[in-house]
Amino acid sequence: MTATGTPAIDGWFTTGAEPVLLGSRCTTCGTVFFPRTGGISGQGFCRNPACSGEEFEDAELSRRGTIWSYTDAQYQPPPPYVPRTDPYEPFALAAVELPEGLVVLGQVADGYGVADLRVGAEAELVVETLYADEAGDRLIWRWKPVTEMGQEADQ
Repeated sequence: MTATGTPAIDGWFTTGAEPVLLGSRCTTCGTVFFPRTGGISGQGFCRNPACSGEEFEDAELSRRGTIWSYTDAQYQPPPPYVPRTDPYEPFALAAVELPEGLVVLGQVADGYGVADLRVGAEAELVVETLYADEAGDRLIWRWKPVTEMGQEADQ
């Protein structure tokens, strides 16, 4: 599924058939960060405490990773969260470890919940509509569970 619209958070991910998260790589130590360091790469400070680097390059992160942990949001998050439904409907969250060595937390794709997740299983980045407003669809990245055989999990 490919969603069309405007990213809810500009500069954090790409859209299209094979979306990716956009991070930064320290040019001194090679450590990768998400979200980007110093806004849209460029200047800032390395978040690795063993490094004094101040320059970064853009880094497209892997689309697939391993579920490190997961939970569900049984309560409605506070503003600026925009609920998709009224009344509020809980959703699942997954922390996915990427090959670059970092863990990225995100909502789980529509149609999936905690019953569809397990630690050590594979998940893939997808882009879906978070909400719609007068300007159109606002897109967000989410984690979609993948079966053991490399195929997307059935809904």
